[in-house]
Amino acid sequence: MSKTAEEHKAEAPERLKFAVIICSTSRYREFFESRRLNDPTGDLIVKMLKEDDHAVTMRRIIPDDKMQIQRVLMRALKSRRVDIIIFSGGTGISPRDVTIEAVQPLLEKEMPGFGEVFRALSYEEVGSAAILTRTLAGVARGKAIFCLPGSPQAASLALEKLILPEAGHIIKHAREKS
Repeated sequence: MSKTAEEHKAEAPERLKFAVIICSTSRYREFFESRRLNDPTGDLIVKMLKEDDHAVTMRRIIPDDKMQIQRVLMRALKSRRVDIIIFSGGTGISPRDVTIEAVQPLLEKEMPGFGEVFRALSYEEVGSAAILTRTLAGVARGKAIFCLPGSPQAASLALEKLILPEAGHIIKHAREKS
């Protein structure tokens, strides 16, 4: 790591507040029909964040619906209780996968390196199927936003290798004054 990156990380906040939003029409329906939350990916994300001494201040499960995704994103962006927003699910290539299309127009800046590195890491684990992987990362209103595939393996990979090591560093830069 470069000396500049080390200095920036030393100045970055260590404990952050996260919103975890699962985009899955099937899990959303199941929750409302049974009143039981069956959300292994969301549970894993929350566990990993807490193990890294971060707080989860918002957790939602919503259907694959562009308007609902944007509505919950705007609520999280306006909240003082949220630093980083993680969406999981709805990033595939089927017509119903609209998370990226919903989030992307609301970003002020994108971080294309996130998707590039995530796919490279994913390729090491799943091979050529990694080309089907769509992810997105960026910043808006001084907050970081990540859109991840819905599988627990993808969420774990993104958190362990990319998000947790750089979260504070990203927030530090996202909140700098011009």
